[in-house]
Amino acid sequence: MGLKRKDLLDVASLSAEDIHLILETADSFKEVSGREIKKVPALRGKTVVNLFFEPSTRTRTSFELAAKRLSADVINFSPSTSSIVKGETLLDTARNIESMQADIIVLRHPSPGAAETLARGVRSSVINAGDGCHEHPTQALLDLFTIRQRKAHLAGLCVVIVGDIAHSRVARSNIYALTKMGATVRVAAPPTMIPLYLDRLGVSVFFDLDRALEGADVVMMLRLQLERLGQAYLPSIREYARLYGLTAERMKRAKPDALVMHPGPLNRGVEIAPEVADSGAAVILDQVANGVAVRMGLMYLLSGG
Repeated sequence: MGLKRKDLLDVASLSAEDIHLILETADSFKEVSGREIKKVPALRGKTVVNLFFEPSTRTRTSFELAAKRLSADVINFSPSTSSIVKGETLLDTARNIESMQADIIVLRHPSPGAAETLARGVRSSVINAGDGCHEHPTQALLDLFTIRQRKAHLAGLCVVIVGDIAHSRVARSNIYALTKMGATVRVAAPPTMIPLYLDRLGVSVFFDLDRALEGADVVMMLRLQLERLGQAYLPSIREYARLYGLTAERMKRAKPDALVMHPGPLNRGVEIAPEVADSGAAVILDQVANGVAVRMGLMYLLSGG
């Protein structure tokens, strides 16, 4: 059974079977990163282009490592030094790249829907590495992989997502993914950071973080996206940290073996206390490591594996 699609643009269109297949394939690639020679020939002769219009450390590096460990050729494309600064459109840029026989284009873009627009205009496979406030599908997949690695299953778990839900593509993708796999999802945030449609996605909404954390199996903190926020969303950073910051005392409300997750980068002392981020409950670095395996599995499947 293969992944019967050309692109990965979102989690919303994936079935539970698709997600299971991606996670199982990623599991088979996980051990490659532990080898002395971290390479397999699965994508030898293929070309992967990383096309990032927003700053990125973890995601871009993870995709590059994943492609190289599959033996693909990798091109990292910088819009600031390209013809885009001369007025060339995203689609024209991608078609020029594709004409050089690019097989997979990994796109991060500030505009929601940019990945879908690109996928309709090129024959290459397109992977959405985050488009505006829409989705970040590979982040959700690596989060599920990390939870399953520690908890052995996803169905029946209680996952609490905390923070700027309205602006978070990570939150949106995780809500779709977790509910499809049978987990119970709670979200906790100030009223100004809760989208109006959220109750239609099968999640429980809390404005009180302490109540939301009761009996949680997983606590997923989100970065406060200061670059997308106006003054109207919160009175002050200090008040947000007081009401919605994850502290060691608050973690006592969750289950004793609860996991703490964060997609990064961390704002220590704002959404998460340093002692929690560095505790044994935190699997934040596991998420980063697992991102390589998940992206290896995904690129392998989209290439016909």
